[in-house]
Amino acid sequence: MISITPAMQLVMDLSRLQAKIVKRVDSGLSIHGISFTEFLVMYQLSKAPAKTLRRIDLAEGIGLSASGITRLLIPMEKIGLVKKEENPRDARVSLVRLSNAGAQLFEDASVSFGHSAESIMHAIDDRQLKQVAQTVEKLL
Repeated sequence: MISITPAMQLVMDLSRLQAKIVKRVDSGLSIHGISFTEFLVMYQLSKAPAKTLRRIDLAEGIGLSASGITRLLIPMEKIGLVKKEENPRDARVSLVRLSNAGAQLFEDASVSFGHSAESIMHAIDDRQLKQVAQTVEKLL
């Protein structure tokens, strides 16, 4: 029989927690017509200079592959949340910019996201929350 180490158990528990978080946040964001992953895309773009990033940087920022980010961006572009832009310095590099409509939706959805985040983290106090955040930062 396999002996489960504390590290193995923590990884499995974190995986379950991540699934629970995504499910709860997706539910809260559904009223805006977006998923948590789409929200993360808009977040990354909203904090970028000129609200624009290279696709590969965007993929890395939210933990997707290059092909995964491309599949995610296609419907976002079709409904006007993001815009594809050419890189004036390098035609091989594809840029993505948050549109005005995307920025507004992100702002509106941030309120719902905040409520979901508070609901998920309600069981721990601010001191514990800070400790967990510091630990997660070390692991990232």
